Amino acid sequence: MAAHTDTVDQPAPRPARTAVAHRLLMCRPQYFDVTYRINPWMNPHKPTDAGTALLQWEQLRELYLSLGHSVEVIEPLEGLPDMVFAANGATVVDGKVLGARFRHRERTAEGPAYLDWFAQGGFTELLWPEHINEGEGDYLRVGRRMLAGTGFRTDPRSHAEAQEFFGLPVTGLTLVDPDFYHLDTALAVLSPDEVMYYPAAFSPGSRAVLREMFPDAILARAQDAAVFGLNAFSDGLNVLLPQAATGLIAQLRERGFNPVGVSLGELLKAGGSVKCCTLTLS
Repeated sequence: MAAHTDTVDQPAPRPARTAVAHRLLMCRPQYFDVTYRINPWMNPHKPTDAGTALLQWEQLRELYLSLGHSVEVIEPLEGLPDMVFAANGATVVDGKVLGARFRHRERTAEGPAYLDWFAQGGFTELLWPEHINEGEGDYLRVGRRMLAGTGFRTDPRSHAEAQEFFGLPVTGLTLVDPDFYHLDTALAVLSPDEVMYYPAAFSPGSRAVLREMFPDAILARAQDAAVFGLNAFSDGLNVLLPQAATGLIAQLRERGFNPVGVSLGELLKAGGSVKCCTLTLS
């Protein structure tokens, strides 16, 4: 009679992570300051240090370069202190550029400035939007689908505009917490089929959609979301995020990613961090 052998379930193997080199656009915080308040993070009475902001920004740029990414730089314009947040300047998919139309008058001149840069840089498929959208702040590509935020900045009517222009399905997600006023403050794309997000930032219906689409997503805790840990950039292996988001760093490492902590505390005074400073061109 054959001996009985117990079998032990083995843990599922981690997926192999591979970094993908990207072409990125950034804007130096030469004129960075907090002189108005358009989100809860901004306090014009709290001092800012443009020199520190520039140093932290340069460290982020150098980190991208060291990881094999290419970085192009758009010249900042005086009087536009938030222009450093390049992610808001446009949305780019397959070389097609959807311009940004900002909700607050303090930032409206940024949209044309970024679109001019694309036109001068040889991009030929450009669309000046009919409806308000704040670029990659509220549009994040996951594989061949777009996630689109609304609730505080981007007009939900722009979702159909983006779907028609890019020819990709767009899934709308509603943000409900003013501290997380852009999608990229509440959700980060990690790979073509993986995300991490903070459930409490979304409406009940949007949370249900995210659970359906990404049942194995990394869920951020309040303390990591509060330090902008989800305002992150991933190349498929390396995930750049605020170094204070220790819980997310641990979860990312468990999933086989290489989390890289970054310090951008000065720019956080205006409600921005890693992803806000980074527009993906390709």
